[in-house]
Amino acid sequence: MSGVRLLREPAFARLCLASFLSESAEWMLQVALPVLVFQATGSASLTAAGMVLGLLPAVLLSPLAGVLADRWDRRLLLCGTAVAQLLVALPLLAAAGNLPIVYAVMAGQAASAAVFEPARNALVPDLLGPDRVVPGNGLIGVGASVARLTGAWAGGVLLAAGGLPAVLAGYGGALALSVALLAPRFARAPVVAQPAPAGSAWRQWLDGLAEFRRDRTLRVAGAVLLVMSVAQGMFLVLFVLFVLRGIGGDEADVGLLRGVQAIGGIAAGVALATVARRTAPPVLLGTGTVLVGLVSLLIWHTPAFTSATSVYVVLFALVGAPAVLSMAGLTGVLQNATEPRMTGRVLGTAFAGVAAGTATGMLAAGALADRAGLPVLLTAQALLYVLAGLLALFGLVLRVSVRLRAPLTGTG
Repeated sequence: MSGVRLLREPAFARLCLASFLSESAEWMLQVALPVLVFQATGSASLTAAGMVLGLLPAVLLSPLAGVLADRWDRRLLLCGTAVAQLLVALPLLAAAGNLPIVYAVMAGQAASAAVFEPARNALVPDLLGPDRVVPGNGLIGVGASVARLTGAWAGGVLLAAGGLPAVLAGYGGALALSVALLAPRFARAPVVAQPAPAGSAWRQWLDGLAEFRRDRTLRVAGAVLLVMSVAQGMFLVLFVLFVLRGIGGDEADVGLLRGVQAIGGIAAGVALATVARRTAPPVLLGTGTVLVGLVSLLIWHTPAFTSATSVYVVLFALVGAPAVLSMAGLTGVLQNATEPRMTGRVLGTAFAGVAAGTATGMLAAGALADRAGLPVLLTAQALLYVLAGLLALFGLVLRVSVRLRAPLTGTG
């Protein structure tokens, strides 16, 4: 069954569209607010500090979010989170130039995303069943890529054309539509019934954390996730410097190049939903992550030859494809290695690790940007992706292959 046909199922189609709108809104602020901070301070370290402060709630809330995703109705949880995303941005209307307010909004956005993503990803196998997780993740990835393209581009263009009020208008409209899609009941019951877990929230989170200690696949996936997250955190800080300083771009270029990665991501997501839907998630994770690192190395060292924006549009579009393969593979590994009743808690713990690793990468990039130099840090960032991909290939793909061949060699 082609993964694209999954969109004919009303419940999953609504989930995909609501997720796309919510992520589009999130990307608008993710592009606009760091640019505002950097323009106001001129400091890479202060820009990184603000972004790290925004991630702290995600570190703290992601485990709880996983508990909520296992205990509450996941559709209602997503709907409430979209409403919360809208509310946390309202202070910007009154105090857009106040850096503490900007930092607080970053924190609120990160907290909302920490609840949204585990609930959404835990809902995918509920609605589709475990045998259709890869194409389902592929379609979610297509939506995320299109959201990056439209949201990041809109954030940069609206900021340059109408300032923060224009950004907030687009942001609020996207979230209102997301809420409208999630509010009605799904037309069908989940494939997997989700009994409410017993015990305190703290006990339930510890149960989710224990899954990583118990299962080797989850341990390897967790290590890959942490290395990738540090690299991503470095990217979030260094990318702004790369565009504004490295190739002499402006605010609109920041939004354009951040969003154009979605072009490759869309192609990869469609491939996952169709021709590559039977590819094993560990293979997607390992190969996709290595390719992200290699293409990143090419991008970071291209300014030695040209600073033409058109060249970087092509390169950033190219890197979007393996990035989607990598994330779809990681999500699939986590989903398939977990019992349905534990999916929310495992994913919540994983997202807490993502937030912690991303914060570490941001702090390192902000502290070292003026000391080590931009080219050195960008190279290190790309090599971390290569390392993560190799860890996935050797720890998940090759180990499974050797284990499957072992009985044959033993009988020869």
